[in-house]
Amino acid sequence: MSAASILAWVVLPYLSIILLVVGLVWRFRTDQFGWTSKSSQWQESAILRWSSPLFHLGILFVALGHVMGLVVPQSLTDALGVSHHLYHLVATIPGSIAGAATVVGLCGLLYRRIVVKSVRLNTSRVDILTYVLLTIPIVLGAAATFSTQVFGAPGGYNYRETISVWFRSIPMLHPQPELMADVPMVFKLHVIAGMLLFCIWPFTKLVHVVSAPVGYVTRPNVVYRSREGGRVASSPAARGWDRPFERTGTGRKGR
Repeated sequence: MSAASILAWVVLPYLSIILLVVGLVWRFRTDQFGWTSKSSQWQESAILRWSSPLFHLGILFVALGHVMGLVVPQSLTDALGVSHHLYHLVATIPGSIAGAATVVGLCGLLYRRIVVKSVRLNTSRVDILTYVLLTIPIVLGAAATFSTQVFGAPGGYNYRETISVWFRSIPMLHPQPELMADVPMVFKLHVIAGMLLFCIWPFTKLVHVVSAPVGYVTRPNVVYRSREGGRVASSPAARGWDRPFERTGTGRKGR
């Protein structure tokens, strides 16, 4: 086993886990007010209205597909009588739809981020790094799906015999890097890009993914007021007397 294989399939997985867990704890303890994804809807809403839901719903189903494919062993589906061909169809068809939705939504978000000047000017260097490291695994994942699972050999590549077993060996503290030796290169690059994304995850706005919006449905609406709707702070004060006000708890009124 070469040093590069040990680095990619043993060192990097544990490094990404450590950075993800420790980074999330550190970020939560030191930057709770920054634990969010800043809204840019007021800067542009037409593209965001369709691209954001498309991307988020697509990536959610892609993530669920990854969890099922990596965590559920093939022996279990075999015991349930699910053939490899049937599993391939069930995984590939919905996965391709979710992947296409993710890619289209991401393209809309990237186009908006690059073309709309107000959004582009409010993009930090960390945001750029986040978009780059988010785009690479998504593109590689789409390439792997369509090149091997959709248009490849019948039945596609059975990653459950190699990648899935290697993945489950990591939390068991018994890594098996030799299983990744004969994995197609596009899958290897996809896995490495995903681990690199987890390494920087806690230090970007991606932290909002692990937050549960429990109070979202009951919180009051955020009110945006235009300058035309009333006086703003920079407007000159009106001449004359204001309406009398009542001071709470004293019963005294201004004159």
